[in-house]
Amino acid sequence: MLPLNSIRYYGILDTGYVSASDWLAKYDALERGGAGIIQIRAKTESTQQRAELVKRVVEHRSKKAAPIDQQPHLIVNDDLDLCLAHPGLGLHVGQDDLPAATARERLGPDRLLGLSTHSFEQAKAAMDLGPSTLSYFAVGPVFPTQTKPTYQAVGLQLVAEVAAEAPELPFFCIGGINRQNIPQVIAAGAKRVVTVSDTLCDEDTAQAVAKSIQLLGQA
Repeated sequence: MLPLNSIRYYGILDTGYVSASDWLAKYDALERGGAGIIQIRAKTESTQQRAELVKRVVEHRSKKAAPIDQQPHLIVNDDLDLCLAHPGLGLHVGQDDLPAATARERLGPDRLLGLSTHSFEQAKAAMDLGPSTLSYFAVGPVFPTQTKPTYQAVGLQLVAEVAAEAPELPFFCIGGINRQNIPQVIAAGAKRVVTVSDTLCDEDTAQAVAKSIQLLGQA
């Protein structure tokens, strides 16, 4: 699998935008487009439903011609027990979820662990945890987004403040990011982004991901 420092684009397979019938096709499109990380996010589903969605992707990946270590990193959102049920699966947690340090103790040293941050103080706390606890952290929502309607946008200034710290950990910018504003996010100092609706709602998700990565390289 690609080292995290070399990954520019992080995709999310979100049940808010992807139906069960399109689940594996959208996963394939994210991978084909070049996503280095793909997170499975099923916030409103039951534990059993979420487990089935993850199982479908895990089994699908096992049947691919490319070895697992040449496929994108796979992450599950905020479900430690489900993560532990599948070898190699990573975990992403939020500020109101299981503390990152506790999650790392349960996960062991080898799985990916990411943390959402929404302020400079939270980002600094993530940086202080360092690579012994976290694999990466996310900063956002940078712009208003329907994916997180109750969160206030943090703006490009926070991106610039975090980037100025030159964190040892990779950080990904998330929230309202699309192919139109990626250059602004990169200009603020970011190197990596997450997009959700901009790519998932496009009929050609693979092309949308590839274009996002192209913009990241140009900015």
